[in-house]
Amino acid sequence: MTVVLTTACAPDGDKLDYWNKALTRTLVPQAVTPRVRAPFSGQITSHRLGYLQVSTIEADPQRMSRTHRHIAQSDGTFVSVGLQSSGRGALAQDGRTAHLAPGGLVVYDTTRPYTLDQPEAFRMHLFQLPRRVLAMPEADLHRVTATALPPDAGVAGVLTPFLTALTTSAGRFSPCVGEQLAGTVGGLLAALISEQAAATGPADRGSAGCDMALRVRGYVNDHLSDRDLSPQTIAAHHHISVRYLHRLFEGEGTTITRWIQQRRLEECSRELARRGRVSPTVSAVAQRWGFVNAGHFSRAFRAAYGMSPREWRSATLTTLQSAGGPRPVPADR
Repeated sequence: MTVVLTTACAPDGDKLDYWNKALTRTLVPQAVTPRVRAPFSGQITSHRLGYLQVSTIEADPQRMSRTHRHIAQSDGTFVSVGLQSSGRGALAQDGRTAHLAPGGLVVYDTTRPYTLDQPEAFRMHLFQLPRRVLAMPEADLHRVTATALPPDAGVAGVLTPFLTALTTSAGRFSPCVGEQLAGTVGGLLAALISEQAAATGPADRGSAGCDMALRVRGYVNDHLSDRDLSPQTIAAHHHISVRYLHRLFEGEGTTITRWIQQRRLEECSRELARRGRVSPTVSAVAQRWGFVNAGHFSRAFRAAYGMSPREWRSATLTTLQSAGGPRPVPADR
């Protein structure tokens, strides 16, 4: 669904207040200070692809500031990527300032204060995703925020054209495809952060811990359907303590238990949205990917995707049928 919020629908005296509320509703709480005396003009268009929010802002010169007070008002923690389309701007966070020209790419973290200054009329694309899906060490993310990234070098050279394409096509995808695209953005962003952190950080960045974390992820992905998968069984298999296992994931901004659930939900969402002649029941899909309790699965799925498993499958089915795809035949319920 596409959501468009524009100051054109507000009286001149209410435009700035409307704009502040529009940005808070779409992105995160923050304050806008206009750089023009005339009635403020701005428009934000947003789409949802799984857990990824894709937004385009077109507005008069302004300064967007997020303070500790705004952070205290927020429910979630997000990482955002800004892609400057027109105009020139500057993003300040963590003691650094990234100066943005058209085509410039920048990363920032909504859990800490920042300022995004746009001294001239501008157009900017923003891609916002939950901090937890990256599972990156906090130290790595801190090294990358408010750093101007060359849009044609390294991982940024892959990520930039991909994000640019999403800005024009985000509203055309089915829920299943949107969720997969969100995963692609998350993977590319994690690779970008790792690349930049490796280039700016010390050579001995705890490679043994990184290697163990990779081994654990591979093991979890291979055993997602195992109902007995737990921190205890994972730690025993890798001959490490449960405490050390938790430390590996605490350093990446999540927990091992939360990451296992996230991966299981991702696999369930893909299977529920898969086209085919026979559609498995929701409970069968949940059990196949390690969920024992159906009520817990439904609550976790709704918290992650904003709809129940059955609503997710129905939304995907509707999209497929409107596109002329085959009609799945439900299994016995």
